[in-house]
Amino acid sequence: QVQLVESGGGLVQAGGSLRLSCAASGSIFSINARGWYRQAPGKQRELVAAIASGGSTNYAGSVKGRFTISRDNAKNTLYLQMNSRKPEDTGVYYCNAQGTYRSGAYFKDFNLWGQGTQVTVSS
Repeated sequence: QVQLVESGGGLVQAGGSLRLSCAASGSIFSINARGWYRQAPGKQRELVAAIASGGSTNYAGSVKGRFTISRDNAKNTLYLQMNSRKPEDTGVYYCNAQGTYRSGAYFKDFNLWGQGTQVTVSS
């Protein structure tokens, strides 16, 4: 079984910085892709940033230049560094991981979401 646990959410003043973490645990064989999504009140969940197994990254146009996605493979942890925060960045942030895990003598694919962490940017 694989689990994703998020941390680092909270309140930050406009223009300030905050870092989110997402730790993966379990019998993970490989992680093919990981990303951060967010959902604001009354809006659909949207992709914020993603990183592939090879290290390539993609960002939403609204956050590019302000947010940075990174990972620590040794710790199986994903990070989202958020700088120059704006009120419109407020929402619930979710991490996502896709890959393969070991289940007994078998290997299975997974596509999991973290529990979500609230990020509030005050003006």
